Amino acid sequence: MGDQAGPYQVAISQVQRVGELLGLDQGMIDLMTRPKREFTVNFPVTMDDGTIKVFTGFRVQHNFARGPCKGGVRYHPAVTLDEVRALAMWMTWKCATVGLPYGGSKGGVICDPKKMSRGELERMTRRYASEIMPIIGPHVDIPAPDMYTDSQVMAWIMDTYSMNVGYSVPGVVTGKPLSLGGSEGREEATSRGLTYCVREAMAMAGLRSSEATAVVQGFGNVGWNAARLLRDELGLKIVALSDSSGGIYDPAGLDPVSVHEHKRLTGSVMGYPGATSITNDELLELDCTVLVPAALENVITSANADRIGARIVAEGANGPTTPEADQILYEKGILLIPDILCNAGGVTVSYFEWVQDLQFLFWSNAEIKNRLNDIMTYAFARVYATAGAREVDMRTAAYLLAVGEVVQATKLRGIYP
Repeated sequence: MGDQAGPYQVAISQVQRVGELLGLDQGMIDLMTRPKREFTVNFPVTMDDGTIKVFTGFRVQHNFARGPCKGGVRYHPAVTLDEVRALAMWMTWKCATVGLPYGGSKGGVICDPKKMSRGELERMTRRYASEIMPIIGPHVDIPAPDMYTDSQVMAWIMDTYSMNVGYSVPGVVTGKPLSLGGSEGREEATSRGLTYCVREAMAMAGLRSSEATAVVQGFGNVGWNAARLLRDELGLKIVALSDSSGGIYDPAGLDPVSVHEHKRLTGSVMGYPGATSITNDELLELDCTVLVPAALENVITSANADRIGARIVAEGANGPTTPEADQILYEKGILLIPDILCNAGGVTVSYFEWVQDLQFLFWSNAEIKNRLNDIMTYAFARVYATAGAREVDMRTAAYLLAVGEVVQATKLRGIYP
């Protein structure tokens, strides 16, 4: 399979390979790779100018074997059913990797939120929520924010669902504002989980943080918080950062908070005082201790994998490394922390939010951090030990554990009727 394979084909190939290592028959592999339910909705929205526009949305539920489904909703012009299928499947493995009692799901609406007013976004969100309402719920499928959706979008979905059932149901979504049952620590959860994984990986590799450098591609929520936490909590020197417009490099070290303020004022990290401009491609190949790809998928490929200069690659984004590149990095001795482990802090704290909502009992930020640390540390240790015992790369090890967990749950439950 080439670097340009579609996301769903990549997801299937990953499970096919791991299924063979686990000795699964083709029927079980088919069950693991085909979504349980796919929902496509076409719905009208009244735009600000009075015209009616029909939008297409999706909700894919991949697997229920270990519990209700969990997954984000993205708003983007390029959303496809193929992409949503893949993301739903990856959510199943992500939840299983860190031991959450969930299956995976994903949703999306084909739209350009940058060209829509707040009123149009609200009307579209509420109509989409109404359309998928028959298949979501706090014990069925719990949506969350994703690309170009946020806590406000989740508040609209929660309110729409609640108004239809006649009482407030905060547990129907996660990633809500704190005042509506959101959780402390959610904003930085993905980055904090990544930081805990990097800490464990550096310890396993015998690397000292006082001498370590980090490079972060992508300066959205995950990238900027990762840069901040890697510096402030692990003591790493941040030598390069980037966003979609390009990157900046300073071997003396960058202050992520100052760069974040510069981006807020100018719209980009480019032009940051004292830093050298570099391309995103050049940034990936810098010599460093830790590389965090936290932007797009398929940025580390067979074309550049042999030039990656990091000791550790911590995947903040979903699918930044192609299967071909995985093998090259492994042969080079680079420790890659796969996305289904490395960026699982977000869904883990979403799980905490859901648990708090169900019992109407809320935890402190310190308790959130401690619980997240326990889960991520334990999950990393399991994956690292499996990689060593099976003599495979970390992604394969994570998949062996995750697919194995879902297969076991499926066999224990049996095939009904």
